[in-house]
Amino acid sequence: MSQHTNSRQSPSAQTPQNAPTPADIRRWRQYLADERAEAAVYRDLAQNREGEEREILLALAEAEGRHEAHWLQLLGEHGSKSRPASLRSQLLGFLARHFGSVFVLALAQRAEGRSPYAKDPNATAAMAADEQIHEEVVRGLATRGRNRLAGTFRAAVFGANDGLVSNLSLVMGMAASGVASGVVLLSGVAGLLAGAMSMAAGEFVSVRSQRELLAATKPTQITLAAAPKLDLEHNELLLVYLARGMSREAAEHRVAERMGLLSCDCDPSLSLHPELPEAEDEHEAVGTAWGAALSSFCFFASGAVVPILPFLFGLTGVTALVIAGVLVGLALLVTGGIVGLLSGTSPLSRGLRQLGIGLGAAAVTYVLGLAFGAVVG
Repeated sequence: MSQHTNSRQSPSAQTPQNAPTPADIRRWRQYLADERAEAAVYRDLAQNREGEEREILLALAEAEGRHEAHWLQLLGEHGSKSRPASLRSQLLGFLARHFGSVFVLALAQRAEGRSPYAKDPNATAAMAADEQIHEEVVRGLATRGRNRLAGTFRAAVFGANDGLVSNLSLVMGMAASGVASGVVLLSGVAGLLAGAMSMAAGEFVSVRSQRELLAATKPTQITLAAAPKLDLEHNELLLVYLARGMSREAAEHRVAERMGLLSCDCDPSLSLHPELPEAEDEHEAVGTAWGAALSSFCFFASGAVVPILPFLFGLTGVTALVIAGVLVGLALLVTGGIVGLLSGTSPLSRGLRQLGIGLGAAAVTYVLGLAFGAVVG
């Protein structure tokens, strides 16, 4: 990370020979306000971190402070009049003060990537380079945060999205077929329960199977118990270590250790540590099967209940369908935005994509329901 500006590109070297225009002053004041806001964001985030991450965030805040000094020097006497930060910077500041989560880092990453310094003649080349590096630094911090999100949380987000789309499609299809509103409501409740149970069962089996596969690949301690009883001249202990991927030289040395043949002239550097179970990385944990199942059930159900809310409150016909579509559309924008933040892309574009896919599936089902109703009728 760049920690200093180039001395040959000092702020004074960038001061225009002519007096700054009102447009220049407004632009510099905006830069100044945004730099102050971004530095405050990093300091607020640092309060909820410790160790290396805290140091990185404070270093970013320090770099933004150097940029702030650049604009203050350019503004001179005009720097005394403050200007509010942009709405984006204010939103980041609010989120950092009250939440301080990976979502703030994801938004900060996008903000750093949109820095105008590369095209502004009054910003130094070092400042523009700083902003490019900052984007990568924040990307790395955001990646750490994403890795901390257990599989249970990801299952929750996608489970809610599945519940929204599937049950809206079911409700739209049933309503289009011409059945009574009571039947539509019962169908929606049945879809909620069936889908939630299916999601829970699928997550349980998936996580349990993954844990069993991981457990099956871990080396056991059988060599410690069996080694003393093996034939010294004909034994398969060497095959065990070769199968684990050791070189023949390293495997032979390990066999000598296990068999108590410490007089071998093998390279001592090949001696390996005792076979101890590896500590599980808390940030890459698979998650518990029951936790993933319960999360999937609850969040699928929370999504699936949205399309039937109008019917639960006694609405019928087109009115109920329109309200259901609006509610689901808003929820899809939220879940899509969360997916966008987690993937480091635009929350708006991902939200609109989720909205298009969800409403598109519902529209197709509605048309099929009309056709089915016409045939049956």
